[in-house]
Amino acid sequence: TRVNQLARMLRWKLDCAVGKTYLVRETFEGRFSFRHTGLPNVAKARQLDHFLLSLKEAGCAVRRKPTNWFAAFDLLKTTLANRPEARKVVFIDEMPWMDTPKSDFLPALESFWNEWASARKDILLIVCGSASAWIVKKIFRNRGALHNRVTARILLRPFSLGECELYAAERGLSMTRADIAECYMAIGGIPYYWRLLERGRGVPGNFDHLFFAENAPLRGEFDELYASLFKDSANHRRIVKALAERKSGLTRSDIAKATGLRESGKLTETLEALEQSGFIRTYRAFGKKKRERHRPFRNEMVPRSVHP
Repeated sequence: TRVNQLARMLRWKLDCAVGKTYLVRETFEGRFSFRHTGLPNVAKARQLDHFLLSLKEAGCAVRRKPTNWFAAFDLLKTTLANRPEARKVVFIDEMPWMDTPKSDFLPALESFWNEWASARKDILLIVCGSASAWIVKKIFRNRGALHNRVTARILLRPFSLGECELYAAERGLSMTRADIAECYMAIGGIPYYWRLLERGRGVPGNFDHLFFAENAPLRGEFDELYASLFKDSANHRRIVKALAERKSGLTRSDIAKATGLRESGKLTETLEALEQSGFIRTYRAFGKKKRERHRPFRNEMVPRSVHP
């Protein structure tokens, strides 16, 4: 079966809004022993409230809210042990949002997987997160109990130009290839954005509807997207805007000067987070031995007004 062909612990590395939840849900046809989605911008207590609701939906009989993540994962163990499925699929979406400051979420996850789930042959854990940088740092490069525990990674990219043409035809959008290319330059290959295009409006009409009209669905997308992916996202946005002004890119020192940020480990961490999330790339300038220039991808994640 498709489940048996997948590794026991998966991590789906995705760009935002490319359809990760849809893909997982369709792959398993909605058959999960436990499914949960983290909440953005809420404290540990609210996260635990929400986690308890997901436990109840999975058949947990305990009504008292857990006060910490170790207790919450203990309830998950009990819930899964009582499930009838031969293969228990656990799907935790938007996990980075659950790791709030001083919550001990990650140690509790490590304990759940390393001391209990990994010893069983019937558990398939799928972890998703739009904030790829968190997944890379906390899961892939974990130095604790999750070190070397990930057995498969799936990198889901936005649609290519050709795939956007197929999707437009599937939705009945009357678009020439020039129209498709123009839309692609503005919104990239993000399925969610393409789904907002409406038949009969044409490219200019759709752009006005998406970006400029009152209550336009993508009017504040740039700020909202960064805020949903990164804590203290102001510096991430400043870096991307600075890079967008230079076609040839900027070195780390240039970025520090252009943004007023200190050349420190914090700047390095921010650059790595942007690169891991697909906003920028690092390349080696001609004649240089070191990969030291950063440049934003020309895609939907950088606002058109700051494209070079």
